Amino acid sequence: MALKGVLLLAAAILLDFTSCDAGAVAATEQLGGLSRPRRWRGAVGGGDPRRERPQAVSQSAAVVAARLKGGERSEVGLTIPQAMLAGGVGRMVGQTVMYPADALRTLSQTRAGAKGLSELGSKVLIRGAVTTSLFAIPLGAIQFSIFGRAKKALRERVDQGGDHVNAWNGLADLGASAMCSVASLSVGVPQEVIKQRLVTGIYPSFRVGVATLWRTEGIRGFYTGFVPTAARNMPFVCMTFTAFSTLQSRAQERSGGLPLSNSENLLYGVSSALVACVFTHPIDVVKTRMMTQSATKLIPYANPADCVRSMLTLEGPKAFFSGIRPRVIYMGPLWAIQFLVNGRLTAELLDHNSRQRQQGL
Repeated sequence: MALKGVLLLAAAILLDFTSCDAGAVAATEQLGGLSRPRRWRGAVGGGDPRRERPQAVSQSAAVVAARLKGGERSEVGLTIPQAMLAGGVGRMVGQTVMYPADALRTLSQTRAGAKGLSELGSKVLIRGAVTTSLFAIPLGAIQFSIFGRAKKALRERVDQGGDHVNAWNGLADLGASAMCSVASLSVGVPQEVIKQRLVTGIYPSFRVGVATLWRTEGIRGFYTGFVPTAARNMPFVCMTFTAFSTLQSRAQERSGGLPLSNSENLLYGVSSALVACVFTHPIDVVKTRMMTQSATKLIPYANPADCVRSMLTLEGPKAFFSGIRPRVIYMGPLWAIQFLVNGRLTAELLDHNSRQRQQGL
């Protein structure tokens, strides 16, 4: 049932995004921002926009298409600020839209004795949605820009891999995703601490939460649960980015180098995140328990290891999968929206850069 809910929600999001422009679809290599976008327009009768190109195709677009098909890099790319903008906006949109599902996930993972949704009220599902989602801008900016740059640099080093080039590319993607995961912890952990304490009723508002956290716990308080968060984020981000990049590459091999469509972005984004979600869920539960301990009057866990021991002893293995349904409903569409918005913005920015370049020639 959880998977069915994810697919229905993803379909609704797809209809929302794709209905905004019945004509143009800007396509590019979304994660890396390495190539100039090309535009296709579907036929009036609903033809495939990926197969039917506009009648007037500029010479520069044809050259770029040839380079893409031949595996060469285009000289037109994103600047670092542009890559950060596309990634940051993508993360912010995804997180804001899916915030209620994330709130339900948090409430379902807290310890016994913590207030539930019936006691806190439905308003808690959107408490802090706007303010904490502002953290998503630097978070997404760091993840997507670092992954894109690192992926490009690492893949250029293994382009001469011969028969083993796909395996080397996979390792390059894995290394790039590890880099972006570690870098994003600086913003991701404080965001999680504040967000989860707002949802569980520990803080009444974002402003009060930040002030209280700083006054009572100092800078270390913003990084409560850093170890379990890092232990969750590293495999999750690595699996999601690497799986998406692999699916993207294989789809482009089948299509002769055509970039992903909006529906493919959503499908691959959901699929990649769901796999990573299931594997990392137990660590996510431990992270939530560590961050929201003050929501209950039970004796606090001494550290993550103590949390794991207590959960096994007192609650059993099932406790490590508490809240998996709302997390699946949250994470799949969240990453699908991120990849889609990032891809669309990247395409528009690359198109802008290309026009600027042509005007300067």
